[in-house]
Amino acid sequence: MPTGAPPAAATDSRLERMFELASRGTNVRTEVLAGITTFLTMAYIVLVNPAILGAAGMPIAAVAAATCFAAAFASILMGFTSNTPLAMAPGMGLNAYFSFTVVQQMGVPWQTALGCVFVSGIAFFLLTLTGIRQLIVSAIPNYLFAAVAGGIGLFIGFIGFKDAGIIVANPATFVALGDLKEPGAALAIFGLLLIAALSVWNVKGAMLIGIVATTVLGWAFGMVTINPEPYSLEAMTATIFQLDLGSVFGFDGAAGLGIVEIIFVFLFVDLFDNIGTLVAVTKRAGLMTPDGKIPRLNRILFTDATATVVGSMAGTSTVTSYVESAAGVQAGGRTGLTAIVTGVLFLAMMFVAPYAQLIPLSATAPALIIVGGLMLLPLAEVEWEDPLSAIPAFLTVAMIPLTFSIANGLAFGITAHALLKLVRGTITRTDWFLLVLAALFVIRFVWMGAA
Repeated sequence: MPTGAPPAAATDSRLERMFELASRGTNVRTEVLAGITTFLTMAYIVLVNPAILGAAGMPIAAVAAATCFAAAFASILMGFTSNTPLAMAPGMGLNAYFSFTVVQQMGVPWQTALGCVFVSGIAFFLLTLTGIRQLIVSAIPNYLFAAVAGGIGLFIGFIGFKDAGIIVANPATFVALGDLKEPGAALAIFGLLLIAALSVWNVKGAMLIGIVATTVLGWAFGMVTINPEPYSLEAMTATIFQLDLGSVFGFDGAAGLGIVEIIFVFLFVDLFDNIGTLVAVTKRAGLMTPDGKIPRLNRILFTDATATVVGSMAGTSTVTSYVESAAGVQAGGRTGLTAIVTGVLFLAMMFVAPYAQLIPLSATAPALIIVGGLMLLPLAEVEWEDPLSAIPAFLTVAMIPLTFSIANGLAFGITAHALLKLVRGTITRTDWFLLVLAALFVIRFVWMGAA
């Protein structure tokens, strides 16, 4: 009997059975390209997360390794357990809250802050186990799902324009058009035109080709500089299992209302950021059922909770699903194989984490802009002539990019939906959980302000 590697056909057959490739209209090659595309649009987190958490006094090299490990573990687990093209990594926004608010402003040691992340992960798990997270998803009307998808599209596009330097900050108008003659902006415009042209011609892997070509052009013109820090995987020992649960639970007498507030913010923001991203990506991938249900929802939510717990033990802030997963979906990703490929690339990145900056933001920004525009399609499902749906939908769409928070957009949309149903007199007993959510959002805005 011949030995050696199994034939490619046999491997494809196993992957077909495992990930249901044919039934979702995809194949191994498309899934691999989609996974690479998602990774390239997310690779910035390997540099940004250590920089942000480093401001909290955490060792940067250790955080870089922990970031790669957490993203790899979470994405691979997501792919295998839920068969969804949803990649995960330490969340932007929550890492800033961790570093600048919890550690610097509140004076909480980073080890204790990691303990708060761990406890919030356990809370995620319990909320999922008791069905509360599923209740939250079921309480959101279908038209708000469409609004969330559109709002995240604008959010992704805005991030892309900002990363490219096409949109810049302005003290008078908040934002303004940047200098398009700047090398970064010019390079991004080249990438934008290239991806758009390839997409119009229905070229497979248009996103990936555009990112790689733009990166090569940036190298050719000396626009990419790299000064990697000394690094090895042993650096991770400086953060792994360094979380301080004793301080969280008050064993040293330090616990108080502030700790409860920290855990609540980690729980609340990640909960709704994750739901928003989940809705947008599954809807864009065509995985959501006609009645607005998300297949394997429990598995997805349990994966999210597990990822946050494991990430905190490795030494990073809350792990959550990434809106950049939409780039892989746009590239054709429809199954968990996309997420697994992304995770494997993050695993490989652990060995060369500082070299992620070889891919400039100007190369990934065009992909985000294109994806953002294409994600506006679900807005056609909103009944814009009916104020009951149009007003909450608009608030959701507008507040996501304008506040840089998916959670804030959902909060405005759900609260407006509940209040308008009360005013119109169409609220029923089955809407009790919707009213609870709206009340919690109001309390959140009054007590804590937008997170």
